Amino acid sequence: MQLFFNPTITESTEIFSFDKEESKHIIKVLRKKDTDILFVTNGSGYLFKTEITLASDSKCTVKILSFEKAPVAKFHIHLAVAPTKMNDRYEWFLEKATEIGIHEITPIICDHSERKVINNERFDKILLTAMKQSNELYLPKLNPAITFKEFVKLKNKGLKLIAHCEETDKRSLKSVLKPNEDITILIGPEGDFSEKEIVLALENDFTAVSLGNTRLRTETAAIVACQSVVFINEG
Repeated sequence: MQLFFNPTITESTEIFSFDKEESKHIIKVLRKKDTDILFVTNGSGYLFKTEITLASDSKCTVKILSFEKAPVAKFHIHLAVAPTKMNDRYEWFLEKATEIGIHEITPIICDHSERKVINNERFDKILLTAMKQSNELYLPKLNPAITFKEFVKLKNKGLKLIAHCEETDKRSLKSVLKPNEDITILIGPEGDFSEKEIVLALENDFTAVSLGNTRLRTETAAIVACQSVVFINEG
């Protein structure tokens, strides 16, 4: 199934048009024509079956034939991940985490962060493309970048974890995960979290965890954490 995206459509929408860029792609590149069927999501769990009524490359218009909504997950994965020095590594994380089934992402600026500015517009496009390619119906939420100190003081719901590499008391991620539980996991930059940040997280009710015996890159650690939560919730 090829999936298209339009964030404005709801259950009450009957007819809508794609923007010029998407219309050109549908008509010129994919060579769709009148009466062809398109499947569209609004990124909020809905799948709409539509039929092209106007095959215009500047304003492709469709009518909705039917729709269904995917069930809402019984758990919520929120990863707060420090930006990587090489931007393409963070983009890889965003793409793969979307395919796996992440719900929310917050870039966090840490003491050891080498990159402190991110391009939210580009990251949003990567999330959207990954959602469509993997036939996901829920678009992950990307929050603005925030400092580590600000983030740990937020009222994040559910289980709160910080994954780090320091030789201190830590539990394995596997040992603390439970099905159907909201979870927030902090993943640090290439230089890991500072000792001060780890202490601050523990003071704000985060639990220190290990992701294994090897030292992982930031983006790899984030994917391991994401997949571990999804895996424990399968079945």
